[in-house]
Amino acid sequence: MRITNLKGESAEYARAREELQQAEIELMRHCERVADQRRRLPPGPVVEDYVFEEGPADLEDGDTPVTTVRLSELFTDPGRDLVVYHFMFGKRQVEACPMCTMWIDGINGVARHIAQNADLAIVAASDLLTLRSYARTRHWTNLRLLSAGSGTFKYDLGSEDAEGHQDSTVSVFTRDGDGAVHHFYSAHPRMSDDIDERGLDLMAPVWHILDLTSRGRGEWYAGLDY
Repeated sequence: MRITNLKGESAEYARAREELQQAEIELMRHCERVADQRRRLPPGPVVEDYVFEEGPADLEDGDTPVTTVRLSELFTDPGRDLVVYHFMFGKRQVEACPMCTMWIDGINGVARHIAQNADLAIVAASDLLTLRSYARTRHWTNLRLLSAGSGTFKYDLGSEDAEGHQDSTVSVFTRDGDGAVHHFYSAHPRMSDDIDERGLDLMAPVWHILDLTSRGRGEWYAGLDY
């Protein structure tokens, strides 16, 4: 079914919009097929029960209420998946990644909705004090923020190299009846040579809104100071 005829639209516009809508319908059907294929992945490998540092939102220098939590403890109930976003911040990434920040801004806004179906955490290589301080400047009040700087979680999952350079990744984990944690799925922004920084588009409504405009996203890049 085509969108409602617009007053004053030309025949050329009507034909082009009809062709576009059919392409959009087929794209949506393909996205549904890909999502179904993702859900049908076989059980992934068991992963180490990594340890992270966690602390209160108002953590300041000199405070000591830093606690540790294991990956398996991030699951709040049986049958729930755990979604972890790997934040590019820490070690060689001395300044928080603008794109990651944009994504996490959005995740913070919808975290309460995600929590109805899955558990969620943001993991960075930065020390906990630095991470918490930055989170306060962004008003990230709905997120579980963890530091993995002293462990190998980000390196093992492919979001950090041997020199400490960071990359963004989203990873999904499941936990079986015996308590073992399995890797289910990971995605990276750079999917191939011709797909750079678009591999996580599904997480960023900003891109989808810009793609609706006549100019598209163009060369625009997220920033930290607007």
